[in-house]
Amino acid sequence: MKILVTGATGKVGLAFIRHFSAHPPDPEATIRAFCHQRALPGDLAVETVFGSMERREDVRRALVGVTHVLHLATCKETPEDIMDVTVKGLFWLLEECRVLPGFAQFILIGGDAGMGHFFYPHSTPVTEAQRHSAYPGCYALSKVLEEVMLEQYQVQYQFPGCCLRAPWIMEKDDFRYTLSFGDDVFGGPRWIDLVGPEKAAQFAAAGTIPVLCDSEGMALKRNFVHVDDLVTAIMAALERPKNALGETFNICMDEPVDYRAVADHLGDTRGFPSIDIATPYHSTWLDNAKAKFRLGWRPQIAFRDLIEQSWNYVRDADDPRKTWYPG
Repeated sequence: MKILVTGATGKVGLAFIRHFSAHPPDPEATIRAFCHQRALPGDLAVETVFGSMERREDVRRALVGVTHVLHLATCKETPEDIMDVTVKGLFWLLEECRVLPGFAQFILIGGDAGMGHFFYPHSTPVTEAQRHSAYPGCYALSKVLEEVMLEQYQVQYQFPGCCLRAPWIMEKDDFRYTLSFGDDVFGGPRWIDLVGPEKAAQFAAAGTIPVLCDSEGMALKRNFVHVDDLVTAIMAALERPKNALGETFNICMDEPVDYRAVADHLGDTRGFPSIDIATPYHSTWLDNAKAKFRLGWRPQIAFRDLIEQSWNYVRDADDPRKTWYPG
């Protein structure tokens, strides 16, 4: 097994490479990292190929001798790049892999952005059978296009692929910063934009926890997954290819995170106040039963673990928080 990891320097890529290196599925298994602008940390002794997903010759060079692909590379809300890098890049990967001698498995990491996550109402839990419904913006559209392209390669060429569809992926202190009223907020919504700079400064000073409320004024439920749980799902797909090939799996916590429950927990354990924030969004519940049944996978990080790990995490001086892409 020789696995090419695209997007290798991102949070999932690094976590996977570290786990795979420590627990290879077989003694001969190796990794090749496909990197663009950033290099892997020096402690990772992994073969690296530099190039761009949008250039077929770079993709072909990166795939020489490869038997498996873990495809993580993507763009966020960058319209000038997303079609060339995300869509065309996946096309080049699929085109080269389908004629690659000895190629065995392609794993795409999809996203619940392609299902609209909290932008649209869902009357039942979201399963893998639900139709795509991208929310506004080019990122969500690209996640739909990725999944559909892989699906059609499976139809056209019996291509050995599968999709692991993940919601918002958390690591380190990410979850803590999703609840920040400051400019250091991680992802969306940006609470400062919803309450205004003056109130946001007051809430930030008091350690206030925002409770995201849905269109009916109820505390919203939203799906997350810890990066460690996503990595074990990837390993499960590699170890059970017959159960994975041709399939899409929701990879998420057993239950979505309830913003009210988060505020209550932080109030009980740390004395933080909270404030309800009205939004037009909707609760969602990704159903992960298929991954449990076919892959034998189980998430280990529940919502209290997510909170405690995030609030207790202390960053090293050489590991500052960075936003590598907008959105």
